[in-house]
Amino acid sequence: MNSKIIGLDIGGANTKLASSDGKIVELHYLPLWKNTRLPEVLKEIAQRLQPEKVAVVMTGELADCFEDKEQGILYIKACVDSAFGPSKVSYINNMGRFQHETDDIRKLAAANWAASARLVGKELGDCIFVDVGSTTSDIIPIVSGGHKAGLTDFERLCRSELVYAGTLRTNLAALLEKVKLERGWCRTASELFATTADAYLLLGKIDEGMYTCETADGAGKSKTDAMRRLARLVCADLSEIQEEEIYEIANQVKRKQVFTLAEAISEVAERNGLKRIAAAGLGEFLIKEAAERLDMEFVSISSHWGEEISKVFPAYAAARLIEM
Repeated sequence: MNSKIIGLDIGGANTKLASSDGKIVELHYLPLWKNTRLPEVLKEIAQRLQPEKVAVVMTGELADCFEDKEQGILYIKACVDSAFGPSKVSYINNMGRFQHETDDIRKLAAANWAASARLVGKELGDCIFVDVGSTTSDIIPIVSGGHKAGLTDFERLCRSELVYAGTLRTNLAALLEKVKLERGWCRTASELFATTADAYLLLGKIDEGMYTCETADGAGKSKTDAMRRLARLVCADLSEIQEEEIYEIANQVKRKQVFTLAEAISEVAERNGLKRIAAAGLGEFLIKEAAERLDMEFVSISSHWGEEISKVFPAYAAARLIEM
């Protein structure tokens, strides 16, 4: 393992990087749909790190700036190959294997979890690998060293192996139709007024430095700013709703997300006969609560590989796979 072998995980909102020795870990907020700086940032990384080998996984092809997934894959490949040189770059597909030129290019779509699953299967054995990131939650059954998940996001959504909710970017109105306040149940406004990042900032699960995405209103990332955004979820401002009630809304967000995650994990566990969870991502704390709710064994990727690696695990796994 060395710092000259790096993995890249290029998503629609974030691009993550890790070296195979774990000494280099980076996260860049680069939304592909909005005047993206991906080409420039990749070239800067190439010049600064001068890697010998680059392993790439991606999920950004689904961004709605592309007409279809193939167009997105080709764009991302062009950016990476231009920055590093195609001879240095290898791509990992949805089986967690390195792609050959003759393979269907669409196998590269949404394959970051497959790299993670292959490394986890090799080093931790049979389990459900759960990775809760900024935007989504992967719930991947691993049996006999290989994943048993659907090969596309569409298939995985149908099988509860993908829950489209994360620790930072999820619209709270998509999680909660109603919230319980002192005066009773209150319906929520289906606007992008607040996100999960606001709830977890208030609850102390993330700090301002971990709040890497944009805020819903373009304002700051202080706790007061987050409280304003949560108040708007019920069409209120800070003069109309008590601080205690805002914190209770944040707790209801967490409870609902843990419940949804546990429900999906339970379905995947029952279908595959698995009783152990390996947890990664910024939302490890949510996975731990879901595991406790289900009375399942919990293995923390943070404890095994380190907290920073856990947050960029697909990138780290991609780098490690080059050496396997």
